[in-house]
Amino acid sequence: MKTWEVTSVSSEFGKILRVSVFGQSHGKAIGVQIDGLPAGEEIDLEELQRFLDRRKPGTSPLSTARKEGDVPEFLSGLENGRTCGAPLCAVIWNSGQHSADYTELRDKPRPGHADYTAFIKWDGRADMRGGGHFSGRLTAPLCIAGGIAKQILARRGVYVGAHLSSVGYAQDMLFPLHPTKELFDALAAKPFPVLNDHAGEAMQTAILAAKESLDSVGGAIECAAVGLPAGLGEPMFDGVESRLAAALFGIPAVKGVEFGEGFHAARLRGSENNDPFVMEENRIRTETNHAGGILGGITTGMPLVLRAAVKPTPSIGGPQRTVSLSAMEDTELTIHGRHDPCIAHRAVPVVEAVTAAVLLDMLLEGNHGTF
Repeated sequence: MKTWEVTSVSSEFGKILRVSVFGQSHGKAIGVQIDGLPAGEEIDLEELQRFLDRRKPGTSPLSTARKEGDVPEFLSGLENGRTCGAPLCAVIWNSGQHSADYTELRDKPRPGHADYTAFIKWDGRADMRGGGHFSGRLTAPLCIAGGIAKQILARRGVYVGAHLSSVGYAQDMLFPLHPTKELFDALAAKPFPVLNDHAGEAMQTAILAAKESLDSVGGAIECAAVGLPAGLGEPMFDGVESRLAAALFGIPAVKGVEFGEGFHAARLRGSENNDPFVMEENRIRTETNHAGGILGGITTGMPLVLRAAVKPTPSIGGPQRTVSLSAMEDTELTIHGRHDPCIAHRAVPVVEAVTAAVLLDMLLEGNHGTF
C-alpha cells in the first residue's frame, strides 16, 4: 500500500493581515492574495506601480537583463480603486522566461541555491526553472502587498523607508537618529538608493567588478519606520523583532537580520549601549537609539531601525563544483542565462514592503482589525 506524504509550501505570513504569495519564476504568473485589509482604503495604483518599478529587473547594467513589466492585474478585492473587504488577489503575468537556460540544473544543483534542498524535499518534482518558487522573482508580489500597506500606514502618519547600507566592503552612512518621510521619499526617487552618493559609486564599482569577473557580491539594507506608537508588540516570542524577523527571512537571499546596534552591541558596554530616557515636548523619548526603537519586543516610540544582510547571488558565471543527481558523482557546473551580479540594491523596496506589511498587521491586531 502506497504511503502518502503530505508536504506544502509555507508562503504566508500575518495574523490579521494575511499575505500569501504564489507562483514560480518561469510559470504563467506570480501573485499575491491579501486577506484582512480594511475596507474602504483608497489605493493609488500609479504610486503602487512606481514602488514596484524600484525592484523590477532589466533597468541597468547592475541587474539581470530579464525584461518584465511587473504590472499587476487585480482579480478581486478592489472596487473603484478602493478595498472592498473581500480578499485582494493580484497577479503579474510572466513574459521574459528563458527556461532552456536551466535544463542542466535539473541534474546539477547550484551551490548556494535551493535546487538541492527542493529536490530532496519534493523528490525531484519541484519546478526549479529560474529558481521556481524560491526565486527573487517572488518578491514582486511581496511588493504589491507591502506597497499597499505603505499607503495605508502613511495615512496614519507611519512611514517606512530603506537604503542600501553596504555592498561588499563599501559602506553607506547610517540613518540619522530621526529619519523623516522627506528623506525616505528622496531615497525612493534615486536610481541607486543610498544616502551618500560617493559611497553609492563605490558600491556600483564593486557590483560591476563582480560582474566582469563572472562573480557576484552581497550587500546589506537598512530600513526604518517612523511614527509608530509606543507599546506595540508583545514580550518574548510575539515581539516586534520576532514578527519582523520571521517575515524578513522569507525574502530570498536574506541571511541575517539585526535591530538597532544588533551584533555590534555585543562589543559595547552597557553604559555605551543603553539609551538614556529624556523628556521632549512633554513626551518620553530616548537620547540615542541603540535599541532600534524596541525594548522587550515592544516599541518605544523612537524610530524602528533594522538591517537585513543579503548574500551574493548563487548563480555566477564561473565554473563551480557540484554533483550529478542522476549519476551520484562529482561534476562541474557552468551556469548560463541572465543573473544579477548583486541583488541587494533591488531588494531595498522588498525589505520596505515586508516591514510595512508586518507593521500594518500588528497595528490592525492591536486595534482589533481597525486602525
